[in-house]
Amino acid sequence: MVIMMKKFLQEFKTFAIRGNMLDMTAGVVVGGAFTAIINSIVTNIATPLIGILIGVDFKEWVIVLPRLYGNAEAGKLGIGLFINSIISFIIVAFTLFIFVKGINKLRSRHEAAPKAPELSTQERLLTEIRDLLKEEIESRRER
Repeated sequence: MVIMMKKFLQEFKTFAIRGNMLDMTAGVVVGGAFTAIINSIVTNIATPLIGILIGVDFKEWVIVLPRLYGNAEAGKLGIGLFINSIISFIIVAFTLFIFVKGINKLRSRHEAAPKAPELSTQERLLTEIRDLLKEEIESRRER
């Protein structure tokens, strides 16, 4: 039991210290901060501007539910807040799409293998001779 626990803790330590795990943790923290910024932009800038263009304040969009079972107040569905969430999602998804597209473009440029320089006539002939000699040696070994 103690040996299994030590092995488990060792595996956990390896997992937690791995570089990808630390990168992922940093990504989650930055993503949380980014989401707060986007939510603020949507709530305080984008939604009011869209509301001015349309002539409606989204914050006031609610569906009032009837009172049930003697509740003192009627329930409200915040449709405007839901619309804010949809706008936030679209902005975050679009930003993430642009970010990933840029990273993939940089990665493809970086990973593109450089072309091998053209061989001179002499180098091509020597390469062919080498390859023929290898084939001859291999065929003699097989006999």
